[in-house]
Amino acid sequence: MASSGILPDTEITALFDDGALIVPRPLDADQVQPASLDLRLGSTAYRVRASFLPGPGHRVADKLEQLKLHEFRLDEGAVLETGCVYIVPLLEGLSLPADVCASANPKSSTGRLDIFTRVMTDYGHEFDKIAAGYSGPLYLEVSPRTFPIVVRPGSRLSQVRFRRGNALLGEDDLAALHARETLVAAERPNISGGGIALSIDLEGGPDRLIGYRAKHHTGLVDVDRKAAYAVPDFWEPLYNHGSRDLVLDPDEFYILVSREAVHVPPAYAAEMTPFDPLVGEFRVHYAGFFDPGFGHSAAGGRGSRAVLEVRSHEVPFILEHGQIVGRLIYERMGALPRALYGTDLKSNYQGQALKLSKHFRSA
Repeated sequence: MASSGILPDTEITALFDDGALIVPRPLDADQVQPASLDLRLGSTAYRVRASFLPGPGHRVADKLEQLKLHEFRLDEGAVLETGCVYIVPLLEGLSLPADVCASANPKSSTGRLDIFTRVMTDYGHEFDKIAAGYSGPLYLEVSPRTFPIVVRPGSRLSQVRFRRGNALLGEDDLAALHARETLVAAERPNISGGGIALSIDLEGGPDRLIGYRAKHHTGLVDVDRKAAYAVPDFWEPLYNHGSRDLVLDPDEFYILVSREAVHVPPAYAAEMTPFDPLVGEFRVHYAGFFDPGFGHSAAGGRGSRAVLEVRSHEVPFILEHGQIVGRLIYERMGALPRALYGTDLKSNYQGQALKLSKHFRSA
C-alpha cells in the first residue's frame, strides 16, 4: 500500500510514466521539483471579461466560449497586460489515480512579480484544488497586477503538488518537530491554528533596507529571462529610518521579508497560509510552497528567510516590526525526495534574505 503524504519527485516522475500525467511533449529537465511539478503554458491564450469557475456540470472550454473577448497565440511571445484576466490551457493534463489529489500555487518568481494565477479544472468549484481521480485538462487563470509580462508556450507560472491521504501535522506533532528540527528561528514559536507563525522584519540589516515597493508604468518583464532587468527601473527601495514600521498604501505592492529564518526538513513540505484576516486589511504571499530542504543546512540553506509579497486593500495599514503576517503549515512527505531544494537543484532562493525575483540583476 502506498504511503500517505506529499508525493516526492520520484513519484511525480512515475505519474508521467504511468499515464496519470499527460503531456504532448517530454517534461523539461528541471520541471520536477522535490515535492511539486512546474506547470507549463500552452500555445493559446484567451482574454476573458471576468474571472470564473466552471462549477459542477460545466467544462472550462464551454465557459470560455461564453466569456472570451479574444483568442491569441503565444508562439512568438505575447504581452499580458496589467488589469486584464487571461485563461491559458496548460500543456499538462491529468488522469489521476483515485487516491491522489492535488493543489496548485503560483511559483515563487510569479508571486514576486505580482502575477495573480489560479489553476482550474473542468467541473471544478474551487481554484487551485484538484480532486482525487480527476481526469481532464488543466487551465491557468493569469492576471498581472503590477508589471505587464511577456509569456510563451512552456513558460512556467504555477506549480502543482500531489498528495495521498491527509499528512498535515497537528499542533502537537508540529511542536515536537520544531523541538527536534527548529522550524523557525524564534525563541518562543507561536504554534496555533495548525501552523507556526511568521512575523515581519522591518528593522533591516546594516544598510537598513527593509523591502521594495513596485513602481507603476514600467517596461515589460519577460518571465523566462533571468537577471535581465535593473532593479531601479521597477522597484523603489524602502528603509528603516528609526520607526521600525511601514504604512502600506492601498493597492500598492511590496516585497518584504520574514524576521525568522525558515527550515523545512527533508521528510516534510511546508506551505504559507494567510494569517487571520481580522487582524488587518492586507494580503501576504501569493506563492506559498516550500519544498523539502528549504533552509536546510545540509542543502546550503542555513538562515533562509521567507520573502513576503504584501498588498494592502481598502485602507492604509501600518505594519510594525515583529507583527505576525502568516503561518507555515507542515505536511509529511510520502517518501524522501531524490533531490532537495537548494544545492542539489541550484535553486534560486536557497539561503535568501530579502530578495527580488530571479528576473532582476543583483546590485
